[in-house]
Amino acid sequence: MTRPSFFEMNRRALLKSMAAFGGAATTGTFVGIEKAFAQDTFNVTLQLGWLATNGILGEVVADEKGFFAEEGLSLDIVAGGPNVDGVASVASGRANLGQISSSPSLMLARSAGLPVKCIAAGYQQHPFTYFSLKSNPVNTPQDLVGKRVATNGTARILLRALLATNGISEDDVEIMVMGSDMAPLMTGQVDVVTGWKTNTSALAVLGDQRNDMTLWDAGIQLYANPYYVTDETLNAHPEQVNGMIRAIAKGWGYAHENREEAVDMLVKRYPNMDRAKEMETIDLVLDYSFNKETAAKGWGTMTPENWQAQIDIYDQLGQFENGAPSLEDVMTLSVLEAIEAARPKYG
Repeated sequence: MTRPSFFEMNRRALLKSMAAFGGAATTGTFVGIEKAFAQDTFNVTLQLGWLATNGILGEVVADEKGFFAEEGLSLDIVAGGPNVDGVASVASGRANLGQISSSPSLMLARSAGLPVKCIAAGYQQHPFTYFSLKSNPVNTPQDLVGKRVATNGTARILLRALLATNGISEDDVEIMVMGSDMAPLMTGQVDVVTGWKTNTSALAVLGDQRNDMTLWDAGIQLYANPYYVTDETLNAHPEQVNGMIRAIAKGWGYAHENREEAVDMLVKRYPNMDRAKEMETIDLVLDYSFNKETAAKGWGTMTPENWQAQIDIYDQLGQFENGAPSLEDVMTLSVLEAIEAARPKYG
């Protein structure tokens, strides 16, 4: 199952989001949230940035194993997609928790005036990868010089950031726009294609000829599947927000230790998913969820230094029309610190 190549919100979408948020503010933006928190069992509406994938494995497990119920919470997962603005949904109060594919979406949203803030990182490294063939490999950013690189339109900024970080002129790379089809690499139309390393179905066409250079290893170190809430939700309902992330953390920890059972739960919830493919992918998914950082600090960890580096590179590339957002507006460690004891430490 494919995802948007980088971030779902371009400038036009952000303007739309701001309009939606502004309209909701005049009619009781947080009425839905207040109702959700007014019941004996608090309903968590998790708005995804894209369609349901193995990126919500831990949430499904947490729901099936009763970890949300233990917190006095119920879970409703709302899929996103090409015509769904997930950040606007959270900002307007239609959902009280969000998960989006890539961390810069939240920086851009905050700069555009949406009061959303990251509270945990689902994947410690972003799976976005530059794929080449072993016969013509790209192993380092310098290997991109003279190459034809096919990437999604919204991911061009990723390539620009990669080139700028590594001192490579954009004139030295031929950039082509593509969809999610990897076939042009196999037919020799391009030298490099891009996508998520966890998208094993799309990558199957490359077979054993595939060669990988991850965005992270190339110097652009983004978080994937970050969780976020509004300032209002975080300030007014800290215990419920802590409970949401605590339940999710436990779900991912259970999935780490019970992989086949976790996949069965995911496929049961989403029968359109291919169990064999999910079993093939689960180790990779969990490798992105748990690494040496989580072994030391626990699931969901993130650092202010990483976030500031992301803000700086996007500011350098002129991506913030309203100025770069402050680090404090973009992320907080308060939730992770509050639930530290419950976050599994696997590496």
